[in-house]
Amino acid sequence: ALVLVTLLTAFVVFAQVQLAHGGLDPSLIIGPPAVTAIATAVFIHADRQAARQRALIEDLIRTRRELAATERREGTLAERQRLSMEIHDTLAQGLSSQQMLLQAADRTWDSDPATARRHVRTAESIAERNLAEARRFVHDLAPADLAEGGGLEEALRGLAARESADFRVDGGAVPLPDRVQSALLRIAQGALANIREHAAARSAALTLTYLDDQVVLDIADDGSGFDPSAPRADDTAADAGVRGHGLRAMRVRAQQLGGTLTVESAPGEGTVLSASIPLAPTSTETGS
Repeated sequence: ALVLVTLLTAFVVFAQVQLAHGGLDPSLIIGPPAVTAIATAVFIHADRQAARQRALIEDLIRTRRELAATERREGTLAERQRLSMEIHDTLAQGLSSQQMLLQAADRTWDSDPATARRHVRTAESIAERNLAEARRFVHDLAPADLAEGGGLEEALRGLAARESADFRVDGGAVPLPDRVQSALLRIAQGALANIREHAAARSAALTLTYLDDQVVLDIADDGSGFDPSAPRADDTAADAGVRGHGLRAMRVRAQQLGGTLTVESAPGEGTVLSASIPLAPTSTETGS
């Protein structure tokens, strides 16, 4: 393009010189090259600006693609963690309970057939609930107890009855989001499973408390207890990783909703687990 512009400019100058009959005018020689140089400089600058803009756009597109890929990876990891907690708090704990009941039935089958049959019937009931949970996973992963209707209080009351635990409600009930109900029910399931499998407790109690700015679920037992301040207590508590994974899962559930999970325990003095979830302000409070 630059060669063509130079040739055309030279042709214009040559033509004007040939047409000049009254003498050579310097403007005929200087003018066209000057105009050509200015125009060429403008077009070269615009071309470079366009090239830089294209490079910036390409960088932006590449960055957006990398960001989208990172978000997809993070979303996949978060979903895997959520599914692992859901499976641990339902199917894994149910299978563990069934195993313990069937082992107990096998030990007492000859000496105490009635007790053995009771263990088998209890294991069958747990298997039925596990099947309902598995079907719920296929649909929307909502806890089966909540899906049956009645809300969180009825679900906790039914869970306490199955685990031979006491249940009470303090304060005036307020509507809770589905995520909060699901998280508190899963925490209760995990805590009662830990009590059943590790605490050797004679009794346990669930208390659901509605406060002005939060809802609190307390699970207490009079079992063997443990030392929460011990190194990696979440990983080494009472026989393998079931309890440890359960405590980590409960803590994650509470933190995902902006809440906290505290554990108070000591060897031989039982355990109190407390999950606190903040409540969203009502429209009246927001307006005031």
